[in-house]
Amino acid sequence: MPRSFDLMAESSSTVEQVHRAYGDEKYWRARLAATDNGTLRSLTVDEDGTVNMHATFSLLGEGLPKVVTQLRRGDLDMVHHETWSWIDADRLRGEVSVELPGAPVSTRAAGLLTPVRDGSQLTCTATVAVRVPLVGGTIEGLIGGRLTTLIRDIHQFTTVWIADRG
Repeated sequence: MPRSFDLMAESSSTVEQVHRAYGDEKYWRARLAATDNGTLRSLTVDEDGTVNMHATFSLLGEGLPKVVTQLRRGDLDMVHHETWSWIDADRLRGEVSVELPGAPVSTRAAGLLTPVRDGSQLTCTATVAVRVPLVGGTIEGLIGGRLTTLIRDIHQFTTVWIADRG
């Protein structure tokens, strides 16, 4: 049974500034290097401003929780997609998917970036599904806890990255 996790994070960056960062290849390369040393596979910005990003990560087996390595030995490859599109002039909708080919794990997230008085606010619901009897719920809890921390860290990274570029 998939588990959902809700979170909220605020930033001093405006929605427009965050959108601009998401459309910048330098941002993605820096973010991927700062988080898990992922590889940017593609980045496109459509005429309507929709940003599509695709990256891959290699997760080293020795860094994974024991309960995960018991299910699948060795390193895991992770495929990460993000799409950010304008809902209206002020709000961005984000859709994120993470797949681990060959592993019974998937993650989906839906985010909304809205303006607030001193910047922007991200609200997000992430759903983690681990299709393994008996221990799936435990693994979902582990991944969900890490995921909520990671999303907040990424939002903070974005805020700092934007501030550093003036």
